[in-house]
Amino acid sequence: MKWTTDQNQAIEKLGAGGNVFLTGGAGTGKSTVIQNFLREGIDGTKNTAVLASTGTAAILLGGRTFHSFFGLGIMEGGVDLVVSRAVKHQGIIQRLKKVDQILLDEISMIGAAEWMAAEKIARMARKRQAEPWGGIRVVAIGDFAQLPPVVKPPMRSMNQDPYSQDLFSQEQREPEKPWCFLTDTWHKTEFDSVNLREIVRSNDSHWNEILNELRWGQFTLRAKEVLDSRIRRVPLDFQGTRLFSRRTQVDRLNHERLHMLKGTVKVYDTVYVGLAQKIDDLKRNAPIGEAITLKEGALVMFRQNDPELRYVNGTLGTIVRLKDGEVQVELLNGRLIDLKPATFSVLDAEGEVVATATNFPLNLAWACTIHKAQGATLDKAHVDLRGVWEHGQSYVALSRVRSLDDLTIEGYSPSGFKIDPAVKEFYRRMS
Repeated sequence: MKWTTDQNQAIEKLGAGGNVFLTGGAGTGKSTVIQNFLREGIDGTKNTAVLASTGTAAILLGGRTFHSFFGLGIMEGGVDLVVSRAVKHQGIIQRLKKVDQILLDEISMIGAAEWMAAEKIARMARKRQAEPWGGIRVVAIGDFAQLPPVVKPPMRSMNQDPYSQDLFSQEQREPEKPWCFLTDTWHKTEFDSVNLREIVRSNDSHWNEILNELRWGQFTLRAKEVLDSRIRRVPLDFQGTRLFSRRTQVDRLNHERLHMLKGTVKVYDTVYVGLAQKIDDLKRNAPIGEAITLKEGALVMFRQNDPELRYVNGTLGTIVRLKDGEVQVELLNGRLIDLKPATFSVLDAEGEVVATATNFPLNLAWACTIHKAQGATLDKAHVDLRGVWEHGQSYVALSRVRSLDDLTIEGYSPSGFKIDPAVKEFYRRMS
């Protein structure tokens, strides 16, 4: 595989052994670099914990959630109380003593309080108070210009480990989100940062430039002209995925389009095995639902990366044939895939499989939420940005496709491209 200059730098730093923060815009190949690191770069003598900020990301990555690994729960009672409870738990103490390095994906969705608590727990569990994370190596991956933390604590209430005050002048506004990079913990971790700048998902240089402007909240005249040129009503026979901000919109459209198809519905029930509580986690977070309802002719999206590289998470296709243990899907490029069921797993805090869900790794693809589409590469997309409410949401939606030709827009609002000034200042200083 041919790596970009930045990707090569990232691979070198990942192999060097220090704490690494790997960042970059959508489509710059962060996931590809990390997959290479997991496959070839991890020293077999090291105990590595693969973690993610959300349950969905953890399942797709084959890892654990950050919260479960450090025993954070829902952060009830604040940082000090969470730390106090965690360090009394022998299971947490033992696994933190054993681990040599952690790999954390989607770090932008880890809030400041969780980040501070986890680091303090690691130091106390390993009885190495003078070393950040108690000597555990930390590899963090993510883009703070995409989806932010979902937690919303008061910005000035964390007196246990206050925000660094040197990041902003008195004239600058306070950050709008509790970003983990604003804590003393982030600075003490002393990340060696790598910013992937070249977009490899798309070779459309003009569109890549527009995306980069929108990523930084720069709604320029040329960005407006490009977005306006892609506004149109979606045709009824559109063979692509419509992206919405709300799940109710997604469910309604998928149901309507499936009902319009001729033929017989076939329902494939997901088979769950494991602990009841963890099965509930799978039902909330797995990329597949409790059942997959299909017809021949249905538009579907693959929800995992194929080890044989025939498709990736987000590849679209049409159902050609339905059998009991196999479905045949024709990709948009004409290739036929005979697909078998796949198994998605939930791991407990110790890394043991405690529940599995088995079914075809497919979703109906006429519609998808923007949040669910993060990390996916779509063949064609029609996006509705009129209902976005979160930082980075519009940017995530627009950056799912490989080319501007693969994108059409129902509507948008210029206010949907705002970015927290703290994020812009963080990246300015990093560069």
